Amino acid sequence: MTVREMSALDVEAVAALEAEIFSTPWSAQGFEDTLCREDVLFLVACEADQVLGYVGVYCTADEGEITNVAVAPSARRRGVGQKLLAELIGRLAQKEIYRIVLEVRESNEPAIRLYEKQGFATMGKRKNFYEKPTEDAYVMVRQPVVPTGSSRGLSLQ
Repeated sequence: MTVREMSALDVEAVAALEAEIFSTPWSAQGFEDTLCREDVLFLVACEADQVLGYVGVYCTADEGEITNVAVAPSARRRGVGQKLLAELIGRLAQKEIYRIVLEVRESNEPAIRLYEKQGFATMGKRKNFYEKPTEDAYVMVRQPVVPTGSSRGLSLQ
């Protein structure tokens, strides 16, 4: 499995996966429109030219907001989501973006556990954030902390 930046050639496969997983999916046009933006990064995980999953983030100053994380049902429990997030976190760190925010359905326990393994913590809740079905979202944040006994440098939770 390889993780790389999403290209225009991936849009149809990513949009199909999005439609399969989410009740209010982005369109292929929505993905195409974001790919040309300099403040957006989308990564895809591929195996044998098949898109297994993807992740997207909007970058503003020193913060990233994850917009989408999806893994094909047939590829779940194989570390795809973990690999995508680890690669995303590494690429954002290269841009000196250490604070990352996302929303996740309150009932999506597998995703919540994945985010917690990657250092995210629940910081709040957005009432009725999701539609189809209506559901609250947890706001999760991964941010730098100053190590105990040191006033120099940053480490990540």
